[in-house]
Amino acid sequence: MSVKITIESGLESIFYHSMNHSSHSMIFLVPDEKISLPVSCPSPVFGGIYPIVEKSFKVVSDFSPAGDQPQAIEKLVDGIWRGMHFQTLLGVTGSGKTYTMAKVIEKINRPTLVIAHNKTLAAQLYSELSEFFPENAVEYFVSYYDYYQPEAYVPSSDLYIAKETDINEDIQRLRHSTVRSLLERRDVIVVASVSCIYGWESPEGYQEQVVAIKKGDTMLRDEFVRGLVAMQYSRNNIAFEAGNVRVIGSTVDVWPPEQEDAVRVEFEFDEIVKISRLDPVLSSVGEEMEGFLFFPAKQFVTTQARLDYAIPMIMNELDERIKYFKENNKPLEAERIEERTKYDLEMLKEIGYCNGIENYSMHLSGRQPGERPYTLMNFFQDDFFMIIDESHITLPQIRGMYAGDKARKKVLVDYGFRLPSAMENRPLNWDEFQNFMHQVVFVSATPSDFEISSSEQVAEQLIRPTGLLDPEIEVKPIKGQIDDLKKEIEARVAKNERVLVTVLTKKMAENLSDHLLSQGFKVCYLHSDIGTIERVEILKKLREGTFDVVVGVNLLREGLDLPEVSLIAILDADKEGFLRSSTSLIQTVGRAARNVSGKVIMYADEMTDSMKKAIEETNRRRVIQNEFNIEHNIKPETIKKAIRELLSIGTPQQESKVSDAMTEKDIQAMILQLTDEMNLAAAMLEFEKAAKIRDQVAILRGELLVKGKGFDESSSRTKTAKKLKQKLTQAEFRKKKGRR
Repeated sequence: MSVKITIESGLESIFYHSMNHSSHSMIFLVPDEKISLPVSCPSPVFGGIYPIVEKSFKVVSDFSPAGDQPQAIEKLVDGIWRGMHFQTLLGVTGSGKTYTMAKVIEKINRPTLVIAHNKTLAAQLYSELSEFFPENAVEYFVSYYDYYQPEAYVPSSDLYIAKETDINEDIQRLRHSTVRSLLERRDVIVVASVSCIYGWESPEGYQEQVVAIKKGDTMLRDEFVRGLVAMQYSRNNIAFEAGNVRVIGSTVDVWPPEQEDAVRVEFEFDEIVKISRLDPVLSSVGEEMEGFLFFPAKQFVTTQARLDYAIPMIMNELDERIKYFKENNKPLEAERIEERTKYDLEMLKEIGYCNGIENYSMHLSGRQPGERPYTLMNFFQDDFFMIIDESHITLPQIRGMYAGDKARKKVLVDYGFRLPSAMENRPLNWDEFQNFMHQVVFVSATPSDFEISSSEQVAEQLIRPTGLLDPEIEVKPIKGQIDDLKKEIEARVAKNERVLVTVLTKKMAENLSDHLLSQGFKVCYLHSDIGTIERVEILKKLREGTFDVVVGVNLLREGLDLPEVSLIAILDADKEGFLRSSTSLIQTVGRAARNVSGKVIMYADEMTDSMKKAIEETNRRRVIQNEFNIEHNIKPETIKKAIRELLSIGTPQQESKVSDAMTEKDIQAMILQLTDEMNLAAAMLEFEKAAKIRDQVAILRGELLVKGKGFDESSSRTKTAKKLKQKLTQAEFRKKKGRR
């Protein structure tokens, strides 16, 4: 028998069904009481725990398919309906691959997972797809760590490195929003990084933890609050933040971590009389709602029943591990694992949570050793569609995650820092990931042999709707490349165009940026040490003209949509390797393909095989594109694209001590003072402090550019800090030598 659970949210009527076709129990958890309702799957086709909101995907755009897009869309959609598992969209840069993907999603009308290989590309795809699908749910799911130091142990130096993280709350909110959308509706597109293959709470766990309320429900205020606290909401009446509960009399304010707005629930005795949205900053009450679903506040949350099952299992494993270490004459490891595990168990018993709870996820979720972990993909329905963007980079990333994670955790287990079951908290391995690849489209301008050989058909998209050709490529000698580069930049700046420069290392990017900055250019560097939000902001400022030049390493390769860029300068193009392979060069060349004046300069002393292949492929495409333009009387024109926020989340404004009344000399003096402080902080190993001072220095240097002056790096005052750093380094060396 099928029982429909209808919850009026004011927007949609929704109902849940189970993970499989058999009967299942849906539990709304309220302290001291559990209401268990049998639910069976009303559809013989789809699985997954989700309320069905039957809403079709709809692309909203001023454009219609053009160039090679119509035939590519038709070919891919036809392949999906004919049951093809793997297809490849081979599309040149600027040919509108994202629009093609959007039209395919619209026609097949299925939940879709789009996987990108880095956060910047994922942010761009999220922004574009959000614009194409304003009436549907487009979500962003990437790692929420701005800084992540995983737990590790180095046996050779007996060095234990504790897990250290810096969580970005905005991205954490977007991750929770993703799960909520997948549980509540069907018209969902999730743009994710490879973070989607890492462990997450099981869908059943979320189902057990849901607290559902509606206007008129009979429920005591304290019961409602205890239910939220059980889901790891924190009670806080002073500093109200995401994931907090605030109780004032008969009113309960709850701020779900996945939402920007809070929810106000008002009680009269034991009845809920009003549910409304609340602005947590202004404390102003918004629209009134009929009901609301509260999901867990943290990624790993468990119930008392699951704890009661898991804790004895963990104790049994602990006893076996202690016995193993003692039998192998390892008393230190035995004591270590006993102390650490018992502390975690005490925390679990008392508050239902502990730091590193994910390491016990196998027991808490009831999985067996070797069983596939739960990930974000478990929240999708069985018929979900997958797009792997820039697949030639993304797929190798996915393949490599499992082995790296296993190698690190094995050392922790061997030396008594974690139980063996901690290794089950892991990303999917390649075979497990393939089980989710029901129907996939690989998207790349340079697909690898795997994509081509696995695909049942390849749809080519070489013609751009704008008629733009691939950029011209010029090879120049390395000698004098910086002086030549400055002349090229000046020519582009005079025409209000932008420049990207690619180098081989982060240090080279920073040094070249500093040099160009000292010459009066508006420049910034971009590499993997820059935070997710900051990377997106730098690219936005490049388009706006705050910067004319961005110098980077590998982040300037795939997926950057920058129509203002007319010149790509590739320094040391003849240094064969990953960053100068034919695939990398072709992708880099494509960054200039959105501007009618696009040009690429490769600085090299010899013609490598990779350079030759990249130049030949680019020229081949130019011939095809030019013939199409002549045949259809098309005049190429630069892509016109509005500058918008890639991520619709607030970023705190950086603060500096700059005042309008400060002269250039004042700013110069402050830069020198802060530079000394930065070097001293770095010498004292206070790297976070040094990084903050570095950001202040960058703002001050930008202020000098606004005032029409550059900054001279040469300063005798910095010698003091450098000497102190040398002395500290020597003292540390002597200290270590004395220990030996």
